Amino acid sequence: MSGSQDGPGAAGTRVVFDGHIVRLEIMDGKWEIVRHASAVAVLALNGRGEMLLVRQARRAVGAVTVEAPAGLIDAGEEPAGAARRELQEEAGLDGDMELLTRFYSSPGFCDEELFVFHATNLRESKLPHDEDEEGIELLWLPPAQVLAGLRDGSLVGSASTVTAALYGLQLLAGGTAGSAGQEPS
Repeated sequence: MSGSQDGPGAAGTRVVFDGHIVRLEIMDGKWEIVRHASAVAVLALNGRGEMLLVRQARRAVGAVTVEAPAGLIDAGEEPAGAARRELQEEAGLDGDMELLTRFYSSPGFCDEELFVFHATNLRESKLPHDEDEEGIELLWLPPAQVLAGLRDGSLVGSASTVTAALYGLQLLAGGTAGSAGQEPS
């Protein structure tokens, strides 16, 4: 999990819950801090300028979402390796990973750091699904359509999806769609 100078074990911190991916701490008797494993998201563009999305039911928000392929970074795993693994598990694709950005998903209460990668040179490379990937559907949509759907409410997504779509628009506007990789046939 990510940490900071006020990270886990800081003086005046009491652990309220310690689960598999989150830990809830009360700091100085008033600040509720969620310690969360860091995660990755992947922007994959095909030759038509469409971005890869995963449609899946998300219990936490009670909705079916469309998201850039994403997942947690396993202990001892580098972010780029986690991005490749998630792309392989969720979409059966592999690619060369370039870090686009990294940010804290909700720094007011959570230390989850999210790394967003651009996958280029896409190629087929399937890893077995884990149980979290059951019931997902893959779709390819233009980044502008993704942003429009998120804006008008016809799509439900995440911060990583918005970030990936914005970077997708930027890459496509810069004339880099040809180097973005082709959807494998």
